[in-house]
Amino acid sequence: MLKQYQVPERPGEEELKRRLDAAREQLSVYQMQLKEHKLPVLVLMEGWGTAGKGSVIGKVIRNIDPRFFKVATMDIPTEEELRKPFLCRHFSRLPEAGKFQFLDSGWMDEVTRERLRGELEDKRYGERLESIKSFERQLTDNGYLVLKFFFHISRQEQKKRIEGLLAEKDTKWRVSSYDKWQEKHYHKCLEVFDRYLEDTHMPSAPWYVIDAQNRKWAQLQVLEILNSGIEIALQNKALAVPLLPNVFPLAKMSKLSEIPLDKTVEEETYREELKTLQERLGELHNRLYRKRVPVVIVYEGWDAAGKGGNIKRLTEALDPRGFEVYPIASPEPHEKARHYLWRFWTRLPKTGHIAVFDRSWYGRVMVERLEGFCSQNDWQRAYHEINEFEKELANWGAVILKFWVQIDKDTQLLRFQERQNTPEKQWKITDEDWRNREKWDLYETAVDEMIQKTSTTYAPWHVLESVDKRYARLKALRIVVEELEKALS
Repeated sequence: MLKQYQVPERPGEEELKRRLDAAREQLSVYQMQLKEHKLPVLVLMEGWGTAGKGSVIGKVIRNIDPRFFKVATMDIPTEEELRKPFLCRHFSRLPEAGKFQFLDSGWMDEVTRERLRGELEDKRYGERLESIKSFERQLTDNGYLVLKFFFHISRQEQKKRIEGLLAEKDTKWRVSSYDKWQEKHYHKCLEVFDRYLEDTHMPSAPWYVIDAQNRKWAQLQVLEILNSGIEIALQNKALAVPLLPNVFPLAKMSKLSEIPLDKTVEEETYREELKTLQERLGELHNRLYRKRVPVVIVYEGWDAAGKGGNIKRLTEALDPRGFEVYPIASPEPHEKARHYLWRFWTRLPKTGHIAVFDRSWYGRVMVERLEGFCSQNDWQRAYHEINEFEKELANWGAVILKFWVQIDKDTQLLRFQERQNTPEKQWKITDEDWRNREKWDLYETAVDEMIQKTSTTYAPWHVLESVDKRYARLKALRIVVEELEKALS
């Protein structure tokens, strides 16, 4: 894209001023429409060092109510950020519906720096590109406007700007060692930048190359593209998104109705094996921390199936400094205003730690589907998005364990009645539990589809037969121990 880039003709000063005034006024109008239509806008500013990205951001945001935008400079990842998946720090920056997020550099800068330093071989670079394209596609599919700008200047212009900044003691701090390195290796950088732009230029999230030789002209280009993008996004907001075919390797799974629930274990056997498994899990947790292997454990299941007791026996064996349990309820307003996976990306463990989710992102294809909290297109698309999310975690090196805690309808009724008739347990039963029970058959159909479509070879589902809770607890512990031993071997 950069090699074939044709510099557009810059308008004269009078026309430039007229168009700038019109574009600023138009953006002021659009910001209120964004708020009204709940359209989130993510603006990524990439480009050469000293090309003026920060300066243009500063000019553009003057036309936006400060309550409706945020600006972030994505510096080199910190040690803490490097212990999370590559996309985690970028996903966490997503704007709320109706607001702007401007990023001064982002995932392109991070990937191309690593590529230029020789830290990303071809295979890993290809994986990064696939992650980025999936990330950007998921955002646009879920209603985000993603605008990506690359600020382009010639080598001569970059050299001139660097020398000018270094000549003044009050501005030389603005020139980084990487800016200097870029200028010395301009053609090498041009090759890497050009390849990246070509590889990640997509119809839903195209790249816009900005002629940044003149700052006012660069500002006008950004403003007019921004306004045009907003106008089109507002017009297309109600359009359904095409569903993608499954490309993930699936593990064969039985339907819930086909799974026998007569598994039991004697009390004495249960206590002995529980102690043995918990001791072994504690040993493995120490090795996980030393080898920095992240673990993500998901619990889903019927109300009163025994998820809480199962999680308790699991975490009893763990060092409390190395795990966290996340009970997932209805999303808070600031969570609901973002991509539905945002609240899970921001809860991922760092390497060597364990995150346990008591309910999870699978709510999208269960409760949100059945209660009408999202559109049919949303939940049908989610199977693919969830598989992508978990593939990202697997590529990062995480052990992913997913449990469905299974009981039958009669067992649930008995447990509901026990909770209702036992004062110290009444807090566990709600009107919503009874309402959900009336939709048992609909939920079972949804769960069967969920398991069939998201039980991948890298993140398979495990069904825990929990009519006998003791049996389910031991089975879960056995699976966790076995999978961690595999990962650590």
